[in-house]
Amino acid sequence: MKNSAPWKEFRPAMKFLVIFVATYLLGNVLYGLFVEYYKPEPDPMTVWVTSQAAHLLNASEAPVNSITDANEPVVWLRSGDRIVLGVFEGCNGLNVIIVFVSFLAAFGGRTKNIIVYAIFGCAILHGANLLRVILLYQAALNQPVFFYYFHKYFFTAVLYLVVFALWYQWTRMKSSTRESSEYK
Repeated sequence: MKNSAPWKEFRPAMKFLVIFVATYLLGNVLYGLFVEYYKPEPDPMTVWVTSQAAHLLNASEAPVNSITDANEPVVWLRSGDRIVLGVFEGCNGLNVIIVFVSFLAAFGGRTKNIIVYAIFGCAILHGANLLRVILLYQAALNQPVFFYYFHKYFFTAVLYLVVFALWYQWTRMKSSTRESSEYK
């Protein structure tokens, strides 16, 4: 007879992985369908994020306009007659939010707490992504030679550090809730 005890030890980790991967795949399939529905134009989330970035840039810059491209899935940020930055669907922050929410679903907790924290975390991630788009605009305008590195590495790492910080906070909150309920 085979010993099934080792599998019991890994059951929580396997459950976490299955829920995470399933939620992530479902989120990405829905996201892909969402983006494809609007092609060849950009999806509404990308338009919204770019428009918000333009409004925030207008507070400190010469006029910045966001221009939706009817032939490509991109929204352009323009300063005067110069197109400075193209914002594509991958820059709207939804993919990072899908990763964040997948972790919350997999790690578990009370549904109400997960929903409240997901809303809180999505707002923080949206703000961090807006700041990323604004800083990428500044890099493209003022330091175009460094734009690729900022876009590909630096700001991607910063955005995922925000995700990891939110995950860490969630695990701490959940473990402190679990500890306090054990002593009641």
